Amino acid sequence: MAEATSEHKLIQEYEAIRQTEYELITNLLDVLPRIDTMSEDRVGQVRDALFHADHPYLMVLTGPFSSGKSSIINALLGADNLLKIGPTPTTDRINILRWGDDPQHTGTAGSTDTVFYPAEMLKRVSLVDTPGLESIFKDHEETTRRFLHRADTVLLIMQAMQAMTQKNIEYLQMFKEYGKKVIIVISQSDLVTDEEQATIEQYVKDQCREHLGLEPTVWFVSARVGLEAQKGEVRDEELWEKSGLAQITDYIDDQLSDAERLRQKLTTPLQIVQSVHQNALVAVRQNQSTFDRYRSITDNIEQQLAAQRREQSKTVRDINNEVELRFRQTGDRSKEAILDIFQFSRAINSLGRGLSELVGLARLFRRNDTNTYMEETFRRFKVFEPIDEIPAITDKLASRLEGQDMQDIDDLVKYGNKEIHNLPNDVSDKVIGTIQAPVKYDRTFLTNVRDDLEAIEEEARVIETNKLEQIRRNTLLYLAWWEVIVIVCIVALFFAWDTVNGVTQFPASVLVLFILLGLALVGFASIPLRGRILHTQYVNRLLKLQARYTDVLTKSADKQIEYGQQLRHETITPLTRLVEAQASIQDEQLNKLQSAEQTIAKIELQLNKFGKRKIMGLVV
Repeated sequence: MAEATSEHKLIQEYEAIRQTEYELITNLLDVLPRIDTMSEDRVGQVRDALFHADHPYLMVLTGPFSSGKSSIINALLGADNLLKIGPTPTTDRINILRWGDDPQHTGTAGSTDTVFYPAEMLKRVSLVDTPGLESIFKDHEETTRRFLHRADTVLLIMQAMQAMTQKNIEYLQMFKEYGKKVIIVISQSDLVTDEEQATIEQYVKDQCREHLGLEPTVWFVSARVGLEAQKGEVRDEELWEKSGLAQITDYIDDQLSDAERLRQKLTTPLQIVQSVHQNALVAVRQNQSTFDRYRSITDNIEQQLAAQRREQSKTVRDINNEVELRFRQTGDRSKEAILDIFQFSRAINSLGRGLSELVGLARLFRRNDTNTYMEETFRRFKVFEPIDEIPAITDKLASRLEGQDMQDIDDLVKYGNKEIHNLPNDVSDKVIGTIQAPVKYDRTFLTNVRDDLEAIEEEARVIETNKLEQIRRNTLLYLAWWEVIVIVCIVALFFAWDTVNGVTQFPASVLVLFILLGLALVGFASIPLRGRILHTQYVNRLLKLQARYTDVLTKSADKQIEYGQQLRHETITPLTRLVEAQASIQDEQLNKLQSAEQTIAKIELQLNKFGKRKIMGLVV
């Protein structure tokens, strides 16, 4: 009981490691074919390793056609019609028999089919039925030959009456070269006597010693008797022993109960994987080393694009500086104009204009189609000449940016094509698309904003001037009212002086008079002060208009620059896309190979512990 439990644990441990190997190899087969310089032979080796890992133990039955291979498999599994049998070649493909809950025949690509069948034996071993050797169909024999290197054990099936032909000797020599464990199975043993069996066995061994220098294991089996033994619900063990098939099942049990042999079964695919994995790591690292220069291409391009963006941003800043200068010049000239209107020497003149506004005479003589006083003054001092120069300045921005875009794109085209020309053929062939300058250029980002800029320019010329004119009139009205009130007070003072107390009130009256005269002077003196305040307010509004103007211009220019950058990226995309894709692929390949390396180390550790007893958690 303890021995059965131990064997069961061994098989479970074996299956767990095998499944890990299978997943490892499956993952590797996802990445290996995509590694440049990785030979197809190496990938084929890993596919073979996958086949090993996918099968618990592989027993291959081979031999001349109609030697009884399919019949023996039917008998081992207790299914007389599972595989076709007949006097002519009936098997033209490799049939791998595996465990399955329900009988199922699955066709696959190539020359291999899988047959699933619910037989307990298939949980521990996969049986392989091959096309007959010496078949009249030469490709049948070739199919079998290509498969034999995958076998863990080969059963060479011979008929009793054709036990050791020259061809069979050649097959044994081939198996010897493959290094495979070969057991000679003589079929249809029920058709010969015990004495004839002894004679045949001796003849086979003599021929092997003479021609191959070895003495093989020879079993006699009868598929017919084996099937008969399994006809009942319980197998007839006496008939089973008589059929000779018990030798095969006992051998399988022996193979799968030996931890060292199972370890070797697991080690074989792992060794294949380790060798190819190391080769793949070297290939990927060499590819990465070779590709390091190509990685720098993308960095170089990005640096160029960043430098070009900075250069164009500087162009925008230079234009904005010129615009700001014109607004400052307008502010400076407006100071002269405003202070000229509100200078103290013009106080009497300003009072006259204020009185004219007060009594409505100015409105009578003012015409709608004539310039206002403020407009005439600004024209005389050429206040808006700098504003008038701004459109010509901003119009230069679009042409400058376009010129820089087209020149930079032409340079990128030359650079990109040169780099592609320098790539190895196997890399340059992967380039998708053509590096060429765009056939059209969109200038609308800056041209469409002209109306918005003109509106701000017009606001600076007209609206602000109208505001100043209105403030000027109000100021003159305030002055007129102020002086009229002061004059009225003075007149009233004189009348009061003549009619009331006369000389006795003279000192006080004189004092009041001086105060009133002082207030009159204050009214006149406030004119220059009002002019300075007015200029400060005007300059502040002008600065806000300037900020709006440069903001609109900058945002439009940024869109134009972004568009130019997009054109550059689209132009050079065939090259950068290749470099980025290759870099990403190689990084992914390296990550997967490094992950596989960890799994390989884990499996090696498990194999070192496989089948060994544990005492208090320690492997002994």
